Amino acid sequence: MSDLLIRPLRAGEAGLFESLPDPGLVGFAAFGDSYTAGAYRPEWSWVALRDGVVVARAAWWGGPGDTVPLALDWFDFTDRDAAVRLLLSSGLRAEYSIKVPVGWRTVPAVRREAEKRIEAAGQAGLLPLVERYRYEWTRAFGLPGSAGRLALRPEPDDEAFLDAFRLVHTGTLDAHARRTIAAGGVDAAAREAVELLRWMPSPREWWRLAYTRDGELAGLAVPCRNHSEPVIGYIGVVPAQRGHGYAYDLLAEATHLLVGWGADRIGADTDQDNHPMAAAFARAGYPIVHEHIDLF
Repeated sequence: MSDLLIRPLRAGEAGLFESLPDPGLVGFAAFGDSYTAGAYRPEWSWVALRDGVVVARAAWWGGPGDTVPLALDWFDFTDRDAAVRLLLSSGLRAEYSIKVPVGWRTVPAVRREAEKRIEAAGQAGLLPLVERYRYEWTRAFGLPGSAGRLALRPEPDDEAFLDAFRLVHTGTLDAHARRTIAAGGVDAAAREAVELLRWMPSPREWWRLAYTRDGELAGLAVPCRNHSEPVIGYIGVVPAQRGHGYAYDLLAEATHLLVGWGADRIGADTDQDNHPMAAAFARAGYPIVHEHIDLF
């Protein structure tokens, strides 16, 4: 077998990255996305070549001001050993989220493509963390009804949000938060959540704490915008107020706020095991557009 060459792209080599044969059953390609449309940096885009032919590729993404990548978006190959070597040789590491169609396990060809990526990523040290639903609401679905049970108020003090997140993360069903809690405690998870929301380019003034009619803290809702679209950044109910269906109220109010600020389309995600939140999205008219498998 000829020698394997692993290297980052050079400027102008997007065509080389896209030359890898891929059936487009999973990952970004399965949903009409293209590498060239993703503003990927050449130094964070790697290929493995044999005799000048691409046999594996990977591309990491980060925001305009980020100095390290935040996500592994593309990871495809015709040679699994080369793919594993590519991930290990790059020196780059970030969460890998495999986009898959709804019900992906029921379609054998799709399942094979997903599982081979999971196995290769696992050999490079990225292990499955959680499976999630991706939602996308548009005005065509109509605004969810507002129950009017909660008052959402802006809160400029990050410390108040940290306190709210400490409560929300107590007994949380969110796998990413649980992972951080296991490693560093609830305070670390709260700070991680606030830092991520601070990273969003949308105004800090959009963040909301929610209160019951009696003035008790019920939770938080963070409508925001990432670098491509309006999103539901976070919905959380504090332990003392769980069981009242407030997740729906928070989601509905956040949706109304984003639409009021001009959104025609809103993205959102939740863990598949987070049944209360999944039920809230269903009730609010948010359809599932795909699933994804997060590896860390």
